Amino acid sequence: MDRNLYSRLAAFFPADAPGTRFAELGEGRTYSYGDVEEVSARFANALLALGVRPGDRVAAQVEKSIEAVMLYLGTVRAGAAFLPLNTAYTPAEIDYFLADAEPAIFVCDPARAATLRPVAESKGARLETLGVWRSPQLSAGSLADRALSASPRFATVPRGDDDLAAILYTSGTTGRSKGAMLTHDNLASNALALRDIWRFTDKDVLLHALPIFHTHGLFTAINTLMAAGGQLIFLPRFSVDEVIAALPRATSMMGVPTFYTRLLADARLSRERVAHMRLFISGSAPLTAATHEAFAARTGHAILERYGMTETSMNTSNPYEGERRAGTVGFAIPGVELRIADPQTGEEKTQGEIGVIEVKGRNVFKGYWRMPEKTAAEFRNGFFVTGDLGLIDQDGYVHIVGRAKDLIISGGLNIYPKEIEAALDSLPGVAESAVIGVPDADFGEAVIALVVPENGLRPQPERLAAALRERLAGFKQPKRIVLVKELPRNAMGKVEKARLRASFAEALHVDQAGE
Repeated sequence: MDRNLYSRLAAFFPADAPGTRFAELGEGRTYSYGDVEEVSARFANALLALGVRPGDRVAAQVEKSIEAVMLYLGTVRAGAAFLPLNTAYTPAEIDYFLADAEPAIFVCDPARAATLRPVAESKGARLETLGVWRSPQLSAGSLADRALSASPRFATVPRGDDDLAAILYTSGTTGRSKGAMLTHDNLASNALALRDIWRFTDKDVLLHALPIFHTHGLFTAINTLMAAGGQLIFLPRFSVDEVIAALPRATSMMGVPTFYTRLLADARLSRERVAHMRLFISGSAPLTAATHEAFAARTGHAILERYGMTETSMNTSNPYEGERRAGTVGFAIPGVELRIADPQTGEEKTQGEIGVIEVKGRNVFKGYWRMPEKTAAEFRNGFFVTGDLGLIDQDGYVHIVGRAKDLIISGGLNIYPKEIEAALDSLPGVAESAVIGVPDADFGEAVIALVVPENGLRPQPERLAAALRERLAGFKQPKRIVLVKELPRNAMGKVEKARLRASFAEALHVDQAGE
């Protein structure tokens, strides 16, 4: 039986596929489900003609476009594994990914072809540019051009549950990037589970402003929407003006916390503008309780926060019905088993105790590409060890308190940055904060807090420290509070604490120049 991801998603396409809209693309351009079937078939045929075979990898570093989505679907239909790459990666980084994954084809934007062609060819990958569908001036000689002349019919290659559908590379902040191998069943089972628990139907119109080189925008958003036969408003990137303008035509939206903080800063976001909306979802980075509460007060909508990883897609979600509890990521989704364990012994923790989050289920990846030893080290008793620290409260909600690598051990005591960040974020004049540990001769590590002032205010670090002394135990107190204009973030809005630790490694020994 064919278990190809595309076949399983296509089973839920509307009966009138040629006449049912799949995506609104702007400038009057739209895509129907019939277009999805035809254009993905053309891309699959074009890849086949270029020598791509089942099991091969197709890598792509391209800007967000509907053509990029069709390349993804065409790759899956051809039985190959899709490898999306962050558009910010440098040629040196691309060199590493191509050497490691050994793709048959590497697709890039025309503007980067001259720079990246030697990189691709040195790794044995054929370089192609993507182009724009039905735009001859932008597509001459491109993969889209090849697809245009290919057949609009393609018999999707049958695949098994355990065959690879995609490889996603982790960020590599603590070492070289690892390729997470995601199977057809990993992605299909997760999409179907999310469709059901988030109540997506063919009546949904999902506002899509996320990048598509990441699991959030590509798999969580697009796969789930397709499994419901719904529609997309497909924006090239997040823009407050474009999102505000599109909201009246949408029923749902997925975003990262930065999307919501920027919308809250715009007076046009009102209860009336989003009265028809069904659901706002946030993920990829922690959503502060303050943002959750401010959004609910302004719009009447409680943002639904969930928790996922590159290696597992989605693991937990706050409930669709019931309390969406600020500061938590809800409960394990159907098909996922989650537990809190001691990081060293693997012994399961009791309710309310902090430990490492471990998960098991059909969503959990096959392993790291060509890294069997690393793969084995990340599994314990059949569970994937996520590296995230968390606890389960008395009502069963999962709380994430930080990454294991971000844990601060000062004077032999464990300090969880998120607890201090939550306390700081609740203080007047604080927009957001990040807490890190830096080397300290006496205690091993010392706590440093980086604070972004709110709305141009300048809270005094001494007053912030005084307020913290009333809320937190002495060993948790920051040795220094530094005011900064902004926090460094990756493309999905996560604060890059590795960069902060590198920048502030000598923070206890320098002047207050950054304040």
